[in-house]
Amino acid sequence: MADPPARKTQGQLFREGMRDGTPIALGYLVVSFTLGITAHNAGLDAVEGFIASFFNLASAGEYAAFTVIAADAPYWEMAAITLVANARYMLMSCVLSQKISADMPFYHRLGVGVGITDEIFGITISRKGFLQPAYNYGAMALAVPTWAFGTSFGIVAGDILPPSFLSALSVALYGMFIAIVIPPGKQDKVVLGLVFLSFALSFLAASAPFVSTLSGSLRTILLTVLISGAAAAFFPVAEEQESGEA
Repeated sequence: MADPPARKTQGQLFREGMRDGTPIALGYLVVSFTLGITAHNAGLDAVEGFIASFFNLASAGEYAAFTVIAADAPYWEMAAITLVANARYMLMSCVLSQKISADMPFYHRLGVGVGITDEIFGITISRKGFLQPAYNYGAMALAVPTWAFGTSFGIVAGDILPPSFLSALSVALYGMFIAIVIPPGKQDKVVLGLVFLSFALSFLAASAPFVSTLSGSLRTILLTVLISGAAAAFFPVAEEQESGEA
């Protein structure tokens, strides 16, 4: 009978996390740099941008927050739109909770939960067996500071680069969002239809009576909840499909 595989040390798991987190960190540097341009336009300095990105770790959530800051909207709108934009992380946490052993200490559960992003969730859920905190910490050790520093670099660049160049970089962030929605849209026509529906309703809401008087962030919150709720009600994901993708 073959011997069971040797148990990996915490150091080995940490290094594996750093290895798998390296391409994630490189991608984060590019995205967070363009996000930093948005933060610069909202009036944040490099330190404020670093703190915001270090504790948020979400491109859509941060972009929404920076947009609210630029519009000088109230705090409750910022909290609401960030909650809506980042709601998917609650679902990811629920999925990862099924890979956590019963004896894992609370501080490890909290530490891993703080560092959940789309990409770190992806590399974690693909590993066999229980979740190993050291692996996640290794990925976070590169990805998190790179994301935060990239935002700061974008803000500093906003103070140096000419306005025409900054305008071009601002468009790059919209390109990133398109790159996020197009691949799943090709695989699922419902997703693609909902994307175009959101474009249309957003355009109509900007000129519709009463709704147009609301702030842009509040319209986004209402449309996000309305469209996602309707999609869940009329186009539920089949249980076997959901389990197969997990």
